Amino acid sequence: MKDSEGEKKHKESTRPAHQTTSLKQLAAHLGLNPATVSVVLNDVPGRSIPQATRDRIKAAAKALNYQPNLLARSLRSRRTLTIGILVPELGEGYHTQVMSGIGDQLIKAGYFYFTAHHRHKRNLVEEYTRLLIGRGAQGIIAIDTLLEHPIGIPVVAVAGHRHIEGVTNVLLDHARAAELTLNHLHSLGHRKIAFMRGQPFSSDSDERWKSLMAAAERLGIEIRPELVVSLERDSTSPELGYPVVQQLLAAKEPFTAIVAFNDISAIGAIRALRDMNLRVPEDVSVIGFDDIKAAAFTLPRLTTINQPLEEIGRIATQSLLNRIHNTVPPQEEITVEPELIVRESTGPVKS
Repeated sequence: MKDSEGEKKHKESTRPAHQTTSLKQLAAHLGLNPATVSVVLNDVPGRSIPQATRDRIKAAAKALNYQPNLLARSLRSRRTLTIGILVPELGEGYHTQVMSGIGDQLIKAGYFYFTAHHRHKRNLVEEYTRLLIGRGAQGIIAIDTLLEHPIGIPVVAVAGHRHIEGVTNVLLDHARAAELTLNHLHSLGHRKIAFMRGQPFSSDSDERWKSLMAAAERLGIEIRPELVVSLERDSTSPELGYPVVQQLLAAKEPFTAIVAFNDISAIGAIRALRDMNLRVPEDVSVIGFDDIKAAAFTLPRLTTINQPLEEIGRIATQSLLNRIHNTVPPQEEITVEPELIVRESTGPVKS
């Protein structure tokens, strides 16, 4: 026996949430042309369709759990509204705050994004780039990622230092950051300063180190090889800075301040100093870099160089969208200014 019209409508209105309806099925149910249904659901302007019909279509779409085929639509328009993001890792700190700014800007622009983390492995950078393009990414944002050649779609690199065709680099002014760092310590009387060099796979390591050496030379601060340690671990934990400070202390070369590579390593450095009964900043001053959110809540609160991470993410995203839509001429480089944030972890040298 056939279902009555009322039973049929009841079954359709109670369709399980996981079952979806196609455009053709929805049009057949309503007894309308699929083109008419599509015009209403996509709010195409300039079509004279009675309001009652429009209301009926939208009510049926909701009741029958109609889901548009976004892939088919994007293939027709060649606009997927999708961005790919390459990032070394997804841990707390620098990368997460940059991605927060990116995500906010993409949501505002109506874009979706895929994130791929590669742990600084070159083969994964290459493979994930191909996969993101294959999944329809209209552009790519690469955070702290070593790019080696043009990619073929618009690309913006955060902390990218290579000039590659088709890539816009968003950079911090590291020369200014180095001046702020060493001028601050110099003004407090520090001359015997220990330095952390960043990991060789970090995009900013070489540029930051060159800038520190140049600033030290201008101020007459000697960079002593025995007071320079290099970070090696691929870690976003404060344990990054702990063993290298132990190494410094074991060498028994006196120093009154530490310039850490980033805030995470600075927090580890403070812990290592305290474990050796050294006070910060009374015995040793420590200055970080990045101004991650945790920096204002450590004990003592961390003096650091602020690079506006979320704003950098927004700048990178808007630059990429400008390139995709050709709204302004593409820029090869965008420079962001740092700021010295003085808190409790630095102080004058003990007399």
